[in-house]
Amino acid sequence: MIRYIRDMAGYRGQPPHPNWPNGAHIAVQFVLNYEEGGENCLLHGDTHSEAFLSEIVGAQPWDNQRHWNMESIYEYGARAGFWRLHDLFLDADIPLTIYGVATALARNPDQVLAMQQAGWEIASHGYKWIEYKDFSIEEERAHIEAAIELHYQVTGEKPRGWYTGRCSVNTVSLISQIGGFEYISDSYADDLPYWHVEDNKPQLIIPYTLDANDMRFAAPQGFNSGDQFYSYLKDSFDALYSEGMAGAPKMLTVGLHCRLVGRPGRIQALRRFLDYVQSHEKVWVTRRLDIARHWQQAHPFDAKAHANRPSAMNRQEFITAFGGIFEDSAWVAEDAFALELGPAHDSAEGVHSALCRAFRAAGYEKQLAVLRAHPDLAGKLAQQGKLTKSSTQEQASAGLDNLNAQEIAKFTELNTAYIEKFGHPFIIAVKGLNKQEILHAFQTRLEHNLDAEFAEACNQVQKIAILRLRDKL
Repeated sequence: MIRYIRDMAGYRGQPPHPNWPNGAHIAVQFVLNYEEGGENCLLHGDTHSEAFLSEIVGAQPWDNQRHWNMESIYEYGARAGFWRLHDLFLDADIPLTIYGVATALARNPDQVLAMQQAGWEIASHGYKWIEYKDFSIEEERAHIEAAIELHYQVTGEKPRGWYTGRCSVNTVSLISQIGGFEYISDSYADDLPYWHVEDNKPQLIIPYTLDANDMRFAAPQGFNSGDQFYSYLKDSFDALYSEGMAGAPKMLTVGLHCRLVGRPGRIQALRRFLDYVQSHEKVWVTRRLDIARHWQQAHPFDAKAHANRPSAMNRQEFITAFGGIFEDSAWVAEDAFALELGPAHDSAEGVHSALCRAFRAAGYEKQLAVLRAHPDLAGKLAQQGKLTKSSTQEQASAGLDNLNAQEIAKFTELNTAYIEKFGHPFIIAVKGLNKQEILHAFQTRLEHNLDAEFAEACNQVQKIAILRLRDKL
């Protein structure tokens, strides 16, 4: 049994309607990352200087040395950039979510007080603004616990949201296991919140953004001017707002940094974008915590659906559930179970993909056995009531259970001719067809050569399978 844990399916092209408050077409959140004082620095006990997200694009860490220029760039974010952004958002009456690095918050009490007085959410941005990819699970857990405790000491409240940012492959699992968070944002996987399950416990994920983010001012091939930043944010908003007007609302997150967009040459672009957002009706501008609480009520975790996922079934459960999809050929489900299944297979279409892979890989003889397992249309088994439940329902849906003597004779004649020529029963997905259409297909396909009709019969078997799966799932 091989299971692929990454979820490439998501909402499968049919996202839920979020039902944003007051019928909003879009939910917009602005996130201000507060990292100044939490970055790599010898004064913070680190072995090297910071090299990430500053005006020094392409900077390298200096081992065992302080980097005076880098430190002063970060200091600008705290001393000037934060207050410029603070005043802008207060004047616009737009709430912020702060991603606060715990050690940075501890070193900036004036800014923390201003955040609290503004009513902004202060979520956790980890213990230190450093790279966690090479941390052991135990070391990272210790930093998470230290972040929660220091966050409480500095703000008087434990954080309700979490975003490490420079995370490891273990971060989301660790935060979920520790628990107590209304959302985690270490994901970029969707335009809407979604549920993640860790040790059978649901955890809400509110994806973050690296594209609608001022960090691209500090990256190669990023934003070179405020106009580019504004244009990108506007296009993002317009696309999502249009989708919302069409009945599929989403959310837009804008990521900000005090030392980046807090510069005077960039703040005007952000100011124009705030004005643009506020010029539209039916826009919910809110904190991420409010998004989390709305989603928990509007789209609570579906424990039953999660428990019944095909990819989570054991072998016997899977075979019992899907062994009859290919007529009297449980081996197809057995072979499919052994494939690399995952969240993408937790739907009728996903299971169908796995079953068809197993069927196609089996070769001619086993495929022929599946064809021969099918009953004749309106044949003796049907007349004797000995069809499988699925075949009985399918044939009845096309009126094949209510034939007169002349029709029975015609089907008997065609069945005999077909089997004599091809060596297996005539197979057709009858859903949506009437008796006349089936008879026409029967007569047309009798003209096929052996290879063409074998391929068509296999194709029909797979069509029947997806119809059965959609009824079942």
